[in-house]
Amino acid sequence: MVLSGYPEVAGSADGKEDPDMKRCLFVDDSSVIRKVARRILGGSDIIVVEASTGVEAAEICASDMPDVVVIDGGLTDVRAVDLIRRIRAIEAPTKPQILVSLVEVDVAAIMRAKRAGAQGYLLKPFNRAQLLESFRVLKIAA
Repeated sequence: MVLSGYPEVAGSADGKEDPDMKRCLFVDDSSVIRKVARRILGGSDIIVVEASTGVEAAEICASDMPDVVVIDGGLTDVRAVDLIRRIRAIEAPTKPQILVSLVEVDVAAIMRAKRAGAQGYLLKPFNRAQLLESFRVLKIAA
């Protein structure tokens, strides 16, 4: 399903976007990671929008800023900190909460991401409990 020109989106069962639902942009070059996130979050009160590149993510944010952005710390086309800064520079009524997704605890990478404007990090691979807990900490219903 495509919603508003975006790639795969999970949300309500009828495929229509509920304006009260939170939107999450999941940016990862791994289709498996995006699929797992969509399955976990799509069953909650969150609409999941996917991007496989940083450029695609920046375009989505510029046209319709999500409430939460989860950015792969190992994107191949743009550094995560540069994408975080680019998203923070976009003038929008919504100021998203941003998590960087890492394969290991890298304190230097976490600190760079936080200085760029991220609220925290998420380790991958993640399971349902870990991902939902990350969203609870951000005070996003999940």
